[in-house]
Amino acid sequence: MSTNLLIAIIVVAAVLLIALISVLRMLARRRHLRERFGPEYERAVAERGDPRSAERDLRAREVRHDHLDIKELTPARRNQYADEWSGVQQQFVDRPERCVVQADELVTRLMGERGYPTEGYEDRLRDLSVEHGRTLEEYRAAHAAKARSSAGEATTEELRGAMVHYRALFEELLADSRSR
Repeated sequence: MSTNLLIAIIVVAAVLLIALISVLRMLARRRHLRERFGPEYERAVAERGDPRSAERDLRAREVRHDHLDIKELTPARRNQYADEWSGVQQQFVDRPERCVVQADELVTRLMGERGYPTEGYEDRLRDLSVEHGRTLEEYRAAHAAKARSSAGEATTEELRGAMVHYRALFEELLADSRSR
């Protein structure tokens, strides 16, 4: 076997090996993003129309999230929030529209106390998506019902659904992440 042929075989093998490693790394990153973001991964791909673009966006969200100072609540603060949530729920029958607004405010306050920035709905979605991607659709649905309620267009059943949706995110934010 000639030296040139041997070199050509080694170069081709090295290129194939590098390509294989690149593909495996890309698949591992994609799997990580799918697991971490849950349904939010598919939503990002659908919105972007391109998995690579969506994955860049999701990785940027991770980087931003890593710079946030997310804190656990003390048991006393968790109990205070839980009591406040119970109070909001108890008033639902008499004041459903107001209770949905209060639920939204309570979730936003809880986010702020945990260390999430609370300015801007879209930014809240992006920040929450990293750790709470599985309940993000519930937050979106609750927010949409609140917006319809503000316009006088939501039914009581939609408002009840909004409370259920807010509760899902509220309970997840309230939980001690070490117990999840």
